[in-house]
Amino acid sequence: MAFTLEKNELTEALAKNTLDDIPLPNPNAPKITGLVKQSGKITGYRLSDDTLVEKEDAIKLARQGDIAGVGIAHRGKTEYLKSIPDGTEDNNLSHLPTVSVDHSTE
Repeated sequence: MAFTLEKNELTEALAKNTLDDIPLPNPNAPKITGLVKQSGKITGYRLSDDTLVEKEDAIKLARQGDIAGVGIAHRGKTEYLKSIPDGTEDNNLSHLPTVSVDHSTE
């Protein structure tokens, strides 16, 4: 049993190590509850206060502590948000529902 706990802690620590920044969230910071996708790529997020934000704005908000539960990582020169590992996969961004956005009014 102790081996499993240590292995889980090690896995979580390694996953956190992939994040460039883990901002301290403000007390009332919303969480990400949905993904806005276009052609299969994440272009924005729905927050728990029902706000829709574009990907770049979400990164800025997270950096300011205005989005809870995420860290900032990068791939090449592209920054993106990633769930802070907590041993639960249910709240990972990749497990969140895709949000439909009506583009006909734009």
